[in-house]
Amino acid sequence: MEPSEWLKVDPTAATPPFDQLRSQIIDGVRGGRLTAGTRLPTVRDLAGRLGLAANTVARSYRELESAGILETRGRLGTFVACADPSDAAMAAAATAYADVARSLGLGKNDAARYLDAAFD
Repeated sequence: MEPSEWLKVDPTAATPPFDQLRSQIIDGVRGGRLTAGTRLPTVRDLAGRLGLAANTVARSYRELESAGILETRGRLGTFVACADPSDAAMAAAATAYADVARSLGLGKNDAARYLDAAFD
């Protein structure tokens, strides 16, 4: 399914349109709807389909590119990056957390309680 068919922006929402679009693309990548290497519509095309200003779409694409989720390949267009940068960041954070927990004498279950509490 073409991204422009499921990307929707609510102009009455409290969240700015560029942020709605950015969040939906992230959700699409994480949910498997947008796989690595998927070519996204051009800024102008997506803006026209969604009824947005081109600068709004461009800002979303720029922020996602800065985060490593999208990559621009010159005249070829904008694509979903080959790797989700959050995977590497979360793996490194998990390793550091586990190292600290072990150094304090905590096992996996005890360490997980702290992580669960942090999310609550």
